[in-house]
Amino acid sequence: MISDNILAIHPVVLALLATLFTWGLTALGASMVFFFKSINKKILNAMLGFAAGVMIAASFWSLLAPAIAMAGRTGQTPWIPALTGFLAGGLFLFLVDKILPHLHMGLETANAEGIKTSWQRSVLLVLAITLHNIPEGLAVGVAFGSLAGQHTSSTLAGAIALAIGIGIQNFPEGAAVSIPLRREGFSRFKAFMYGQFSGLVEPVAGVLGAYLVLLLTPILPYALSFAAGAMIYVVVEELIPEAQTGHETDLSTIGVLAGFAVMMLLDVALG
Repeated sequence: MISDNILAIHPVVLALLATLFTWGLTALGASMVFFFKSINKKILNAMLGFAAGVMIAASFWSLLAPAIAMAGRTGQTPWIPALTGFLAGGLFLFLVDKILPHLHMGLETANAEGIKTSWQRSVLLVLAITLHNIPEGLAVGVAFGSLAGQHTSSTLAGAIALAIGIGIQNFPEGAAVSIPLRREGFSRFKAFMYGQFSGLVEPVAGVLGAYLVLLLTPILPYALSFAAGAMIYVVVEELIPEAQTGHETDLSTIGVLAGFAVMMLLDVALG
């Protein structure tokens, strides 16, 4: 069977392949800058909302729910790993957000967050997107790393569903990075390169997440919950506020619902 052949592959390799797929869709989305110089604010809000919806759904269906189930099967108190890991993930992103210099689209350089630096505006803009790709890559890596302890088709299907969901939302996300950079005055090629570069952190985080889970298998429920907390932090801190800027916010709300529905469908149907 195909699933048996896939399960025979080392989980870290699977994590790498999966996150290369998610990065590839980021690059594909970023390539839209070669066809469009600007992006309608309504469409941008809908795209950001969709990404937020996917991440919210993935945080529960692909990460928290499996973490709670795993903890129960291993005799742990189910809510302890979920709560501890979830809050730790949020705290980690909070600290990174306060330390790593970055700038959100549409803001002046003086409004950059994190430690004050003389880095160029372009670098600060890309770092803002790169920041929320870290938990996405980590989530996929941890999901595939969990295969080491559970060689089952359902666990594999859940990890694949998560990778597909993250990849789907990475396409509009890539476009949402590169096209605004074009409007900032970047050449099409430079905007594309920065846009796809923002997704390169996902394979790094994915391999790291899978490797840590293999190294410390008992922490798996905590690791899954950690990734969920980090993703929810990004959604609330970054994606939803940006999706709600301007006067046309209905589409961003619809985008959230659509993204949640797509991720839920993928996870329930495949997992």
